[in-house]
Formats: sequence, C-alpha cells, structure tokens
Amino acid sequence: MNLLELSEQEIIRRGSLEQLRQLGIDPYPAAEYKTNAYSTEIKASFKDEDEPRSVCIAGRIMTRRIMGKASFLELQDAEGRIQVYITRDDICPGEDKELYNTVFKKLTDIGDFIGIKGFVFRTQMGEISVHAQELTVLAKSIKPLPVVKVKDGVTYDGFSDEEMRYRQRYVDLVVNEGVKDIFIKRTKIFNSMREFFNSRGYLEVDTPVLQSIPGGAAARPFITHHNALDIPLYLRIANELYLKRLIVGGFEGVYEFSRNFRNEGMDRTHNPEFTAMEIYVAYKDYNWMMEFTEQMIEKICLDVLGTTKVMIGGKEIDFKAPYKRVTMIDAIKEHTGVDIAGMSENQLRDVCKQLGVEQDETMGKGKLIDEIFGEKCEGNYIQPTFITDYPIEMSPLTKKHRNNPELTERFELMVNGKELANAYSELNDPIDQRERFEDQLKLSEKGDDEAMFIDNDFLRALEYGMPPTSGMGIGMDRLVMFLTGQESIQEVLFFPQMRPEKTVKKDSAEKYVAIGIDAEWVPALQKAGYITVELFKDVNPNKLRQEVCELNKKHKLGLQNPAIEIVEAWIANAAK
Repeated sequence: MNLLELSEQEIIRRGSLEQLRQLGIDPYPAAEYKTNAYSTEIKASFKDEDEPRSVCIAGRIMTRRIMGKASFLELQDAEGRIQVYITRDDICPGEDKELYNTVFKKLTDIGDFIGIKGFVFRTQMGEISVHAQELTVLAKSIKPLPVVKVKDGVTYDGFSDEEMRYRQRYVDLVVNEGVKDIFIKRTKIFNSMREFFNSRGYLEVDTPVLQSIPGGAAARPFITHHNALDIPLYLRIANELYLKRLIVGGFEGVYEFSRNFRNEGMDRTHNPEFTAMEIYVAYKDYNWMMEFTEQMIEKICLDVLGTTKVMIGGKEIDFKAPYKRVTMIDAIKEHTGVDIAGMSENQLRDVCKQLGVEQDETMGKGKLIDEIFGEKCEGNYIQPTFITDYPIEMSPLTKKHRNNPELTERFELMVNGKELANAYSELNDPIDQRERFEDQLKLSEKGDDEAMFIDNDFLRALEYGMPPTSGMGIGMDRLVMFLTGQESIQEVLFFPQMRPEKTVKKDSAEKYVAIGIDAEWVPALQKAGYITVELFKDVNPNKLRQEVCELNKKHKLGLQNPAIEIVEAWIANAAK
C-alpha cells in the first residue's frame, strides 16, 4: 500500500511497527501468552488486608497517562477494563531503560495489545489496579480506534453512526460499552432454550440449507446453482418439512436452530439472513404447544435477566405465563368492527377497500386476511398474546380446526405489536396436504411469488404416516431484541446485511499521464485531494505547486519538484 493513501496516524503507527522490529521486538509474537486473571474478577475478589496477589493479564490499551518515570494505562480484556500502573524502574530493573523510555512511551499506542505481569493493589485515589513488573508487546494496532470519552455519564466523540457501527462491528465491540453484553445475552438465550428442550428429552438435529424445493414457509427464496448436478438449488427459507420427515421416521421430539434466508426487503426488524428455532413434538396439539411456549419464554427470561419484565421502546412487557388468548376473527372484529367469518375473496377485497388496506389481484383469501390483521390489529398487542384459530387459506401446513373446518389449529404469539412465534397442530393428512399445496400452486400462477412449492417427497413421507404432532417456530433474533430491549434487528446480529460500501471514485494514473503528469506524482496529487483530473480545472497553479512540494518534503518522496510552468501546463491540459 502506498503510504500516501494512509492517514497521518496510520503512517506514524507503521513507523513504530518498523522501529519495534529494529529493536528486536516482534510486534506480532507467535508464542502463547499465559494469563491467569481477568479485570472483573481481579476487582471483585480484591481485599485490602490480603497479601498482594500476583497476576498475569492481557488486553488492549484503551487510555494512557504518561508522567515521566511513572504512567497509568487502562487495559481492556474480554470481560472489562482495569487500570495498570507502570514505572520505568519496575519494568526495566537494570541499566537498560529502553523498554519504558522507547517501547512503552513512544512506540505503543491506544489499541495495541500488551501483556502485563504484576501484583494487585489499591491506588491512593482508591482504584484497584495492577502494578506492572513485566510488559510484553502482543500485537501492534496500525489503525487508530475512535476515541470515545465518557465524563459524568455523558459520552463524547462516540462511535455512534449506525452504518459504521454495523459495518465495523469489531470496532463497535471494542469502543462502545454494552454492545458485547447484548451478544453474551444472545448466547445465554440460546443456551437456556436448548436446556429447556434437552431436559424434556427432545433431540437437536441438523437439516439441509441447500434444498431442491424451498418449503415450510411463504417467502421468496434465494436461488443458486449446483454445477456438478447441474440443477438449481434454493437457500433454506424454513426447515419445517425436513423436521416433520424426522417425526415420520420415529423421533418423538426434534428441534433445530436454523439459519434461514429470505430474498425480501430489509428494515429494522428484518434481515435477509436470520436465525429461527423450530421444534416438533409427536402426540401433541397446539393447545399443549401454547403452554409449552409460554413456560419456555418465562424460563429464558428468568435464566438470562433474573426477571420476566423487560423494557422495550419505553414499554414494560411482562413475559410471566400464562398469556392472553384471542382468535384471529375476534381480533379483526374487535379492532375493525368487521366480522370476516365465512367471507368470500370478493367480500374480503371490499373489506380491504373499506378499511384502506392495500391489496392486489395476486392475493387470495389468506393474503387478504393477513393484510387486514397486519394493518389493523397486530400493532395493538403489546403484552404477550396468542392469536389463535387462523382461517384455512392462511395456513397450508396446518390441521383443520376440530370444531370449524374453515379454520385451522394455529397460533401466533404477538409481542410489542410483532409476531414472535408461530405454531400449529400439524397437518398429517396426506390427501388434504396435497390439495392445500395445489391451492398454493394456483396462487403462484396468479403471480404470488411467496406461495409454497409442491414438495412431492414430503407428501410421500406423510403417506407413510405421521403421528399427531405440534410444531412451533420462533424468530431467535426477534426474541433477543425483546429480551435486550433493542428496537433494531441490526443491534442483535454481529454482521447484519449492508448495502455495498461506498468508495470514493478516483481516476486511474493513465488519465493523469494523458494531461502531462508523471505517474510518480499521482499518489501525491491524490493525497492533496485531486482525485480526478476534472478537479485541476480552474485551480490556482501556485497553490497546487505549493501543496505538492510540501507533500514531497513531508513524506520524503524524493521527487523533483515541478516548475510553475509545468503545473500551469497540467491545469491547461485538464481544461481542454
């Protein structure tokens, strides 16, 4: 990389890197550095009356205060931060003081990884700290971290731009307090759910991500191609049909945390790649699954948060079981005043027009009802609520309701106006299932690009017989959002999908050469801000010459400074 493409700080740090090597210090040593303590544990276990405890810690330098022969720094490890006190004579007990005077004071920077061996003590200001007796360089940082300052609880110069934070999550995790805690809680949520299932004897399994037929949900898939087989394949939109095959095969309860992909829009609650958990248990129905679901979520809250109450967008939500239950038809009637029971497709279109709900000709009865509910009802359910008994047109994989064949035994759990979980008494009648798939095919032919495909192998599995089964799926990213109080899915994904990063367009060296500029001058001119030939037009030649001559001197480029006549010729040629 040309040094002129770097910032001043980056150039200085690369110089320090080279000086460390000249001193015989490897800035990226390969050997294991054995630590025996972490910042939070050191502070939690410290007692003034104890004998000084020897520790070995490692982490990033986050702040430094150099004061002659003694200095303080703040070291950030995997668990938190701790102050380190360093004196010249302690880390350099002999005559050679270069480790302190040169290496520590001049060649290390904020962001560098170091190892410290020493003992724990309390400073005169009362802060528990580590008194360094040895210092080891572990990794040199050649790009400066953003300097985030906190004073009296107020953050200054914060690394707060969302696009930068999500794109450079590695920086976000280092400099923004609390971000790492979100992802630690995410893992605890997964572990608590897994423990809940395992304690009941259910088996965690893996199913294909690449599928010949994208089934189990109404969604637009990503399409790829398998070269060896010369066939199209789809990235998984759901794992439902594979898990139900395993129930056919004799497992009583199976579950999977699956990475799913849907080729649809992105917003604050949707990412094209997301994590869902689906579980299927034989000999159960959706009533059993409602109780199972609310017990599971209550347990997770207590395990991870120690309480069932969380704050989401300024609203307190209580996940303590049991949860309210409302049928979908009753919900629509309550919030619109319209009873849609038994309505035809044309009647539902009239209702959409009456309520101002957008609809088009590709939508069948299920989609129309879904739009009405989503637009007029969903946002009203803040506390956890099971919406039950969906119309049959909305649920092609669900068993018909035992008391009303126009409905299905399905529920969705609504929280804070959003769907969190979806569950069925699973359809196990192979003939009924085939008819439902064929109805979906008709919707697809009308232009519904989210209608389900017909999966003939799944139908064949059902023909061998599947016991009565209940299944439930839950959006894990959304659950993490709720339990960590986040309003954007990007906050709970380490690396959310982003638009391509914008880059500054620069002209090639050939374009500069075409107007008479030697190629060796191009990096200096672009460093000065003249990133395209177009920018030379109407530039003051004396100003341009002064800028490039100063860069030549400052960075010791060794180029022959151009005469003013040459610079004038550049400008004149650019204007032609």
